[in-house]
Amino acid sequence: MNEPIVLDIRDLKSHFFTAKGEVPAVDGVSIQVPAGKIIGIVGESGCGKSMTAMSVMGLLRYPGRVVGGTIRLDGRDITHLKPKELAKVRGNEISMIFQEPMTSLNPVYPVGKQVQEAILLHQKVSKEEAKERVLQIFRAVGIPEPEKRYRCYPHQLSGGLRQRVMIGMAMVCRPKVMIADEPTTALDVTIEAQILQLMRRLCEEQGTSIILITHNMGVVAEVCDYVYVMYAGKVMEQAETFELFGETEHPYTQGLLRSIPKMDEKAHRLYTIEGVVPNLLHLPKGCNFCTRCEEATERCWREKPCLYQTREGHGVRCFKYESEVQLDGE
Repeated sequence: MNEPIVLDIRDLKSHFFTAKGEVPAVDGVSIQVPAGKIIGIVGESGCGKSMTAMSVMGLLRYPGRVVGGTIRLDGRDITHLKPKELAKVRGNEISMIFQEPMTSLNPVYPVGKQVQEAILLHQKVSKEEAKERVLQIFRAVGIPEPEKRYRCYPHQLSGGLRQRVMIGMAMVCRPKVMIADEPTTALDVTIEAQILQLMRRLCEEQGTSIILITHNMGVVAEVCDYVYVMYAGKVMEQAETFELFGETEHPYTQGLLRSIPKMDEKAHRLYTIEGVVPNLLHLPKGCNFCTRCEEATERCWREKPCLYQTREGHGVRCFKYESEVQLDGE
């Protein structure tokens, strides 16, 4: 990555303290987000993708908390900011689009007023100026008849329009980083393509960096510049998108790609990775993926592998590459 790093996450650890024990939801995750790029975080449900995002946004609630690592936004450490200081950063310098807009938008306020509130909270402008900014961002994100939609309530809009409102709300203060957590969930493929194209365009025009959380490898291939593959709270592989799909090295990533149906191949049955994501309270003693890995050796069951650099910018958490440069340690 030659671009300046806007968001630098180093060895982030977020644990949940429950009556049954300590749950390492995010376990030593390091992610670098360059300016004006789209970073994909991919993996099955329960792999720690959303928990990583919530940790960065300072939205973890009891019994969860960040117990280690650092989060730097433009060089400033925001890991343990006080609530008032964090409120000035959140929504202004770093924003987030949640999975389901109906649960994120207030059902008793017009959507335009909700976006306007975000502007008035962070910037010193009049209500008239704020309203004009809302109409401008509505046009930018492709909402038809913005004056009419400004007065609409969430239930009066389609799923695609509600998601555009959420993107507009996240972008209206021109943040340095925007986190999009499954932004195309429950949308049909046509609307999904429009939303992804919109995010790419806003990224290029406004220079905002985007972290895209998804389990859809097709979405990753379409819009992301760099990819982090997570499993059971850890990054298992990281690389530029083109290289990840062309030179996949970790057995888990290979399994994810093999699971994608291919139009040019006839198969009686789709490939699946046997088993399920392990219970984080009872992780294997060795590699987190060893219970499902077709290439696991006895050592994989005993020891946890480090992340090794196999090429410039390409890291893999697997003993097959232990002769390479070590990027982290257990």
